[in-house]
Amino acid sequence: MSSPLQKEFEYYLANQSEMVVKYNGKFIVIKDQKVIGDYDDELTAINETQKTHKIGTFLVQKVEPGTAAYTQTFHSRVAFS
Repeated sequence: MSSPLQKEFEYYLANQSEMVVKYNGKFIVIKDQKVIGDYDDELTAINETQKTHKIGTFLVQKVEPGTAAYTQTFHSRVAFS
């Protein structure tokens, strides 16, 4: 089963070198295979984007050369006891 955000990550991979030139060290938000925001930290990227887009509909990716920043993180509002 593929992730609902697989296309967004593939978009990042296909355009990584150009994004490194423009956004190196930033956290970008990708939705519908477009960069819709860039932020200095991941928490701000999530908090600001969720004001206008539903959680789970966008990808937050740190922009760096190479594969070191490749992550797959899932956020849930479900509490475990």
